[in-house]
Amino acid sequence: MEKERQIARMKELVNLLREAGKAYYQESREIMSNYEYDARYDELVALEKETGITLSKSPTRQVGYELLSELPKEAHESPMLSLDKTKDSGALAEWLGDKDGLLSWKLDGLTIVLTYRDGQLEKAVTRGNGEVGEVITNNARVFANVPLTIACRGEVVLRGEAVIKYSDFYKINEEIAEVDAKYKNPRNLCSGTVRQLNNEITAKRNVNFFAFSLVKAEGVDFGNSRENQFLWLSEQGFDVVEYRKVSRETVADTVADFAGRIGDNDFPSDGLVLIFDDIEYGRSLGRTAKFPRDSIAFKWADEIQPTHLSYIEWSASRTGLINPVAVFEPVELEGTTVSRASVHNLSIMEALELGVGDEITVYKANMIIPQIADNLTRSGSLEIPEVCPVCGGATEIRQENDVKSLYCTNPECQAKRIKRFSLFVSRDAMNIEGLSEATLEKFVDAGFVREFADLFYLDRYREQIISMDGFGEKSYENLQSSLEKAKDTTMPRFVYGLGIANIGVANAKMLCKAFDYDFDRLRHADREELEQIDGIGPVIADGMVSYFQSEKNNEEADRMLSLVTFHDEVASAETQILAGKTFVITGSLERFGNRNEAKALIESLGGKVTGSVTARTDYLINNDSLSGSSKNKKAKELGIPIISEEEFLNMTE
Repeated sequence: MEKERQIARMKELVNLLREAGKAYYQESREIMSNYEYDARYDELVALEKETGITLSKSPTRQVGYELLSELPKEAHESPMLSLDKTKDSGALAEWLGDKDGLLSWKLDGLTIVLTYRDGQLEKAVTRGNGEVGEVITNNARVFANVPLTIACRGEVVLRGEAVIKYSDFYKINEEIAEVDAKYKNPRNLCSGTVRQLNNEITAKRNVNFFAFSLVKAEGVDFGNSRENQFLWLSEQGFDVVEYRKVSRETVADTVADFAGRIGDNDFPSDGLVLIFDDIEYGRSLGRTAKFPRDSIAFKWADEIQPTHLSYIEWSASRTGLINPVAVFEPVELEGTTVSRASVHNLSIMEALELGVGDEITVYKANMIIPQIADNLTRSGSLEIPEVCPVCGGATEIRQENDVKSLYCTNPECQAKRIKRFSLFVSRDAMNIEGLSEATLEKFVDAGFVREFADLFYLDRYREQIISMDGFGEKSYENLQSSLEKAKDTTMPRFVYGLGIANIGVANAKMLCKAFDYDFDRLRHADREELEQIDGIGPVIADGMVSYFQSEKNNEEADRMLSLVTFHDEVASAETQILAGKTFVITGSLERFGNRNEAKALIESLGGKVTGSVTARTDYLINNDSLSGSSKNKKAKELGIPIISEEEFLNMTE
């Protein structure tokens, strides 16, 4: 009976951990905290040891997850295993025994394998699922600190971590208009950046690479020392992860030293790694099904403190999303006083069964971010607000996949207005630099901006703006210059910037061309006229008609039209950028509503769309470049480029 209970619990844990891993690694979201994941993982390890049973899909034996990418894939010469872990520095001393080791940061980014031949960077491959990775050589070439050539002319293979520093992470997030589109943490940003199809985007994001392991270096003798390998890598021009040489007598103090410096780090780290300095000894230990035996990870033993929940603060975002934030009696954690922690969403709040006055335990994830570890009393008495804390409008609960979240339904909510302005000033719309969401929020709160046209009268508030935090004479002048430049724009940019439901960049271009770039004709078009345009269906037509049925929207557009001048958008050699190019479209589409919409854009830019791949085809548009479809096979046989929607849209900019 006990054995059956244990197996049932193991099955439950395997499913929970696999779902959490899939969400974290493949979908860049979190459904449980690091603390919860580690606790459940450790429970599963203990049950497997006690029962002698390992389930086929157990994360203690599976390395990584299936790749979801259009990038080419390649098998690693030797598997890239996960590391066993401990939270006890005393266990590290016992693990070392009488050997010396190297203790280094365990960086939290994306693991990359670099290969050099004849001194040249030949290949870069991500860790992937440990057996097969993605080839990202073009992106690695534009990392901030990867040498393109090295002195050694033999084959060199090394592993390291690609990371984006906190300082760069905050700058990049500041430039993203949509709150829901902001990156959750540097690891998610780095993962997306390293795997971009356009390495110009990668180059702008300042990715750093820190070597942590040398796999091969032909013709070089390292005297059987890992430290000598690290020193040699430095000599070749690589930035090596910071490390210290330790013995069983010094390892605990060195761990404490690393821990004391976490708050000052500009790069993300989720622990430490200890590896034997003696290379041959480490190799002689072999490996388990999941872990190498020559190294071990150390994860910080979270300092957990009890406290009491005072209340939940409901924080409204600029997209209507309302997040719960736990406010509790102040406690000391990792040397600082904390009294707040994000609960992320309703699903997590309900799982914790939170209630005012509950005794909770809190910790800092990776010794930095306050989190709730557990709720000891679980009263579950919290009520979900029925009105928005910002505008008092009605709220509603929405569920996407397995996550429930709270939203404000009032379209005039102050928080939502920020989103509207953010879209209007974005790069693909009016392209007004210097107006981040934070700046727009300040201007709206101060009463400077109530509608689009107000942005072009900010000179009325010159003295107030110059005196604002983060602003000065230079910033103000730069903003005014950008606003003046934005007055000379195009009709498609203007239409997209209005924020009409379901009107994206491509749709705006198609609509403007269909009405000969006559704004009045466009706004007075009825549903029937709109639906006659290739690529425009009833949803888009309804969005257009509904928007311009509003007197308020028309008046706002008119005030803007009195301020801006449109470029001549009549078809010309400059606008016909796809002239002479033939495309074939296949597979499912994500950026376009349907193939007719994509076809209409191509034709509006002078291109041609056909139904089959021939020697006359210039490009095959397919988001799955690795599929075995007949069109993919034919394109590969004829040497025709297979491009994604994103790559196609980059061609049209």
